[in-house]
Amino acid sequence: MKRVLSAFLLAIASVTVASTPIRAQDCQVRIYDPNGNPINVDSVCRGSQRRYNNNYRQRTFRVPIQRRLGGVPMIYVTFNGRQTYPMLLDTGASITTITPAMARDLRIRQEGSIQVSTASSRVVNFPTGRVNSVQVGDFGKRNVFVAIANNQLPIGLLGQNFFGDYDVTISRDHIEFRPRR
Repeated sequence: MKRVLSAFLLAIASVTVASTPIRAQDCQVRIYDPNGNPINVDSVCRGSQRRYNNNYRQRTFRVPIQRRLGGVPMIYVTFNGRQTYPMLLDTGASITTITPAMARDLRIRQEGSIQVSTASSRVVNFPTGRVNSVQVGDFGKRNVFVAIANNQLPIGLLGQNFFGDYDVTISRDHIEFRPRR
């Protein structure tokens, strides 16, 4: 039986974001604004090899907002401890959703599919898989279920299955995650 999950997929038709993952060896990310101008993202390389804290439920952590797309904060998310991508923090997404290019880079094996209800009330099928780990700052989770979007989604969405155990505060230049008591 297919799971029906509600995900808020942002309509970013006018924004084109092209990126490549950061690998610990080469530390290169390319992101472009809607006008095709490159955005400097060198700061993401610092600390990209940190291991995450296993006592994450006991502490608050904060991550910088790199920029905003349509008002939605974009942060850097590291997968499997070695590849970092810009993603939108989507408080309305039930599941973390990645792009097909990310799925190829991460060599995700399709496990099934889900029906996703979009904000426009459209229902679409997305393949699903798992990643070994997802990390934001020094907080991470293992064995994370992800949906793989179609090519209309130019950037991944970090969803509730990653940060749902936290109260989230979005400030001007950072996001704070506080464990729920």
